[in-house]
Order: sequence, then structure tokens, then C-alpha cells
Amino acid sequence: MTIKLIHTSDWQIGKVFRFLDSATMGLLQEARLRAITRLGELAGKHGARHVLVAGDVYDMEALSPRSLNQPLERMRGFTGVHWHLLPGNHDPHRPNGIWDRLLRKGLPDNVHIHVTAEPATLEDDVAVLLPAPLFHRRTLDDPTAYMDGVALPDGVMRIGLAHGTVTGFGSDDKDVPNYIAPDRPERAGLSYLALGDWHGQKQINDRCWYSGTPETDAFDVTGGGQALLVDIQGPGAVPAVTPIATGHYAWTTLSEQVNSRADIDHLAGKLRGSAGELDRVLVHLAVEGALSLEDRRYFQEQIVDGVSAALCLLRVDDRRLFPQPTADDLDQIDRGGFVRSAAEALKRLAEAGGEADSGIAAEALQRLYIEHMKLQAGLR
Repeated sequence: MTIKLIHTSDWQIGKVFRFLDSATMGLLQEARLRAITRLGELAGKHGARHVLVAGDVYDMEALSPRSLNQPLERMRGFTGVHWHLLPGNHDPHRPNGIWDRLLRKGLPDNVHIHVTAEPATLEDDVAVLLPAPLFHRRTLDDPTAYMDGVALPDGVMRIGLAHGTVTGFGSDDKDVPNYIAPDRPERAGLSYLALGDWHGQKQINDRCWYSGTPETDAFDVTGGGQALLVDIQGPGAVPAVTPIATGHYAWTTLSEQVNSRADIDHLAGKLRGSAGELDRVLVHLAVEGALSLEDRRYFQEQIVDGVSAALCLLRVDDRRLFPQPTADDLDQIDRGGFVRSAAEALKRLAEAGGEADSGIAAEALQRLYIEHMKLQAGLR
């Protein structure tokens, strides 16, 4: 008596990435839909007849009919797989909300929405699902508490499905919203508890895991772009849980020291060698150091304008990359007169400290240099 499952969560279909241009955002939104296809393919490959989606199927409640239906159409195609969807904190079940809209419309035969906290059969005489849907974005009641009192026939595996947090990182975790007791599997006799909410994959104990989001969606997410294959050999058996890759895009954070043109060339090589398919990589690059005005322009050309064209996204934090104008830099702007005087005044302000003023002065000095170089190029 065994069962295999795919455990996933936090699809957040319709998610808006406000720091991206519309074209790049469209690519990431499409990747979240492709991840559903990938999950269906993996279920077939590994012989898993059920995919458990532990909440936040959708990113928000106000979505267009197209956005609501796109995931259903993806799931519909995998007729040998049953998909079990749970309302989470981004898409809680409310009267006349998105889940009621979908239920009224009608679902594919292989898609099941669990909007009540009551047992649902997965496999006759083998396994029963105990879902814990959310009805509000925030609740102080443990949505899994009811599982302790559910009576089922002996020998039937009890599998929990929930969305929330097992810790509030404070002195009294039970006061955090959507709190879930990490020992719920022991209390409720669960063979496995599939959790969603954390976007990084994480094991809580032998019978309790967060799957993580199938497509990473932020630079601070660790362990995203995955799902879990869960193989349970019987009610008392410890499940065999195997991470499986699902993500298309890789999100990377880099911190680099840049003080010379050689450093810039090294950084360009490092970025270009970071992956085989650079258009699947998003990079948050934090740089610090000091550059001459000419090398700062070179950094713009080689990194910000150059390498970024190969990547899906390059997001540069250069707040700690300071200008270090040389005498030649200032001579390039002007050897005398009021323009040179202005450049030297900006140089003094940039070097004087005071984060706001020095940053503005440094940016103004760099802009003065760039505009002058453009003018000179136009006169040649």
C-alpha cells in the first residue's frame, strides 16, 4: 500500500514584478505557467498520480478570466494526474471570490479545489487528504488543528495540505498569522504534511516540508525553482522526499569590488561565464570601490550596457561605487573657466562625505563628464 505525490506551492499566477519592464515581466509570468506543464511531466515520469498545491495558486484575488483559466487549461492536459488546489493567504476562499467563480464555471475532471476543512479521498483504502484552506489573508487560528480529531479507518494514510508558517521568529510563535504547529504530523498521525508559504524549499522534520515555489521570484529566495517527489510506503513509514528541479530562471546575487579597468573586465568575464544560457539568468549586482570618470564610463559601457544585454536582467546597485576623478578626467572636461571650477567643486563635494550630498555631487560630476565626452565626439 504505497502512494507517490508531487508537492508544490506558491505558483502565484498573475504575479506582478514591479521592478521589471513589461517585456521581461511577461517572460517571468509565462515561466510560472510553464512550470505547471513541467510539474505534470514530472508527475508522469515518476508515476505520481496526485499533485498537491499547498496554497497561493494565484497571486491575488482580482484577476482576469484569462489569468484564472490559464492554469486550469495547463492541468487539464495531464489526464492521468489529479491536481489538488488549496486557497492560501494570497488567494483565500471568500464568498463569491475567485474559488467560487471557478467552481461555478466548472473544473476539468482532474482538478480538485479544496475549500472546506474536511477529508477528501486520494486513493480508496490507501490515502486521504486533509486540506486546511485559508479563508482570510491572516488568521491567528492554526488551520491544521482540526486534523487531530479526524477519525479514519485504520491503515489509511493521512496526508495534510496547508499554507502558513511554522515559526514567527519571535518569543511567542502562536501569535503570528497563519501559524502551523510544526509537530502537527505527530499530533494528527499524518504520514506527510505538505506546506506552502515559504518560497524556498525547506524540511521541517521527516514528515513536514515546504516545497518552495516552482519558479523563483525574488533575489532573496534560497531553494526556489523546485518541487518535491514524495513516496510513502505505508501509514507508519517515513516518506522518501526527493527535491526535483522545475525552475527555468536562475536568480543570482553578486557582490564585487571594482577599482580599475582590469576589475571591470574580470567582472564582465565572470558574468558572461556564470551560466550556459545567460538569457535565463537574473542578476542583482552590488558593486563597491572607486573609479576614475573614464573607468566609470567604461563600467557603464561594458557592464550596464554590454553584459546586461546577454542576461534576462541585470540589476546594478552602485551606491558604493564612488568617483575618483583624476587630473586628466578634469582636464577632459575643461582646463579652466567656470566649467572647470564647477567640476572641481563637485569633486570636493563628492569627496567630503555626507551620503546624500556626496552621492548627488558624484552623479552630477559623472554626468558632466559624459555629456562633455559626447559633445567632443560630436565635434570630431
